[in-house]
Amino acid sequence: MPRVNPIDSSFFKDERGPGDFTVIGKTVPRSDALGHVTGRTQFFEDRTFPDLAHLKIHRSPHHHALIDSVDTSEALRVPGVLRVLTHEDVPANWYGVLRLIGIGPDDEVVLAEDRVIYRGEPIVAVVADSEAAALEGASKVKVSYTVLPAVLDVEEAMSPDAPVIKKAGTNYFVYEGHHARRIRFGDVEAGFAQADHVFEWRYSSAPIEHAPTETTGCIVEPKPDGRLLIHSNTQAAFFTLDNTALIINRAPTDLQVKGGTVGGGFGGKVDVMVEPLACIAATLTNRPVKFVYTREEEMQVSSPRAAERIYIKDGVMNDGRIVARKIMLYVDAGAYARHSPYGATKAAAHLPGPYTIPNVYADCHCVYTNRTPSSAMRGFGVTIADFAIESQMDRVARALGMDPLQFRLVNAYRDGDMKAHRKEASGTALIEVIQRAAALVGHDLPAEYQAMSSSTPRGAIA
Repeated sequence: MPRVNPIDSSFFKDERGPGDFTVIGKTVPRSDALGHVTGRTQFFEDRTFPDLAHLKIHRSPHHHALIDSVDTSEALRVPGVLRVLTHEDVPANWYGVLRLIGIGPDDEVVLAEDRVIYRGEPIVAVVADSEAAALEGASKVKVSYTVLPAVLDVEEAMSPDAPVIKKAGTNYFVYEGHHARRIRFGDVEAGFAQADHVFEWRYSSAPIEHAPTETTGCIVEPKPDGRLLIHSNTQAAFFTLDNTALIINRAPTDLQVKGGTVGGGFGGKVDVMVEPLACIAATLTNRPVKFVYTREEEMQVSSPRAAERIYIKDGVMNDGRIVARKIMLYVDAGAYARHSPYGATKAAAHLPGPYTIPNVYADCHCVYTNRTPSSAMRGFGVTIADFAIESQMDRVARALGMDPLQFRLVNAYRDGDMKAHRKEASGTALIEVIQRAAALVGHDLPAEYQAMSSSTPRGAIA
C-alpha cells in the first residue's frame, strides 16, 4: 500500500495574539478548516435518533388562489403516515420574523388558511415514519382552488388597478404612513434646473438564490422533561428560538436551539421556516422529527435575494459635479415581508452612494408581489443599489468624456460632509482608496487629484 502522509495539523493552528494585526495579505486558515477537510465536522443531519419521523409539505401550485377545500383523508391512509397538520394545529399561525426588533405587522402564515399568494406556499404538513411515506402522503392531499389574477411585476403591483394581495390593503409596506422609505434633501428640481446635463437610466436585477450546499433543515427532539431540543442549521440561533416560541405558544425556556456548522447560508437561513412545524410535529407525536428541504424546495421556496428595479436621474455640471440625484427604487419582497422592509430602509440609508450631492430625492419601495418571498442575502439593500449607482457613475463619466476615477474623486464624500439622510460623514477614506487603487493598476491621476484628501475641505477643480 502507498504511504499516505498525515495532515500537518500545525498548519491549522492560529498563533495570533489578541492585538496582532498582521494577517492582511497573508493566508490565514479558517478555524473550522481541519474539521471540514477531515470529514469530522458534524452537521445537523449527522445526528441519528431511534423512531425518527419525517415531515414533508403539500405546497400550492398557484401564484394566487383562494382555497375552497382541503381533503387529507387519502394522505392519512398512506401506510406510515402519523399526523397531518393544517393551520388549525399552529397556535399562532400569523407571524413576522422581524417582530423581534419591532417591525410589523405579522403578515405571513406558517400554513395557508383561506388563500395562497405565491407558488410553493405551504398548505399541509404530513408527518410519517419514513421520508418516502411523508412524501407520498403530501402528494395525496387534495386541495380545490379558485385561481385569482397574479401580480408579478413591482411597478404593476403599485398601480391603482392592481389586484390587492395583502390583507393590509396595500401591495407595499407602509413606512410611517408613507408608501416608501423616503429621502428629501435639498431641492432636487432646482438642482436639475441648474444642471448643464441631465441623465436618466434604469437598472434591474432578478431574484438570486443562495444555493447552499446544505439545504434548510432541522431535527427536533422532544426531551423527557417536556422541553424541545432543536438541532438546526439556522444562521441565527436566538432569532430562531424566540420566533419559534412565539409561533408555537411556548415559553422560550421550553426550547433549546443547538446550532453548529451551517453548510452555506449567506443570509438565506435566518427566516425561521422549518423549526416551528417540526416542533409542533415532535410535540404531537412525542418523537424526534426531521424537516429538511429537498433541493427543489430550496430553489423554489427558500428566500432569494430580492429582485430590484432602480431608476436614477442625475443633474450634472460640465466640471463633473453632480448637483441633483433622484432615485426610484422598487424592492420585490415577494408575497411576504420577511426581511425586505429592513432591506429597503438599508438601501435608503445608503443613498445616494458615497458621494456628496446637495440635492437628493429618493423613494425606496418595498413591494409585495405573488412571487416567492425574498429576504436577506449578503449586504441586501446595498448590493444591488451599489451596482446601479456605480454603473450610473461610469455611464455619466463616459457621457461627459471624463475619466471615471476623476469623476468619482470630484464627487466623493469627505469627512464633515452631510449625507442625504442627515448624518455627518466621518472616517470616509474613499478618496485615498481611489488614489491607491489607481496607483496599483498604473492609472495616472493628475496632480490636483493626487493632492485630494478626505480630511480636507471640499474645493472646486478647474
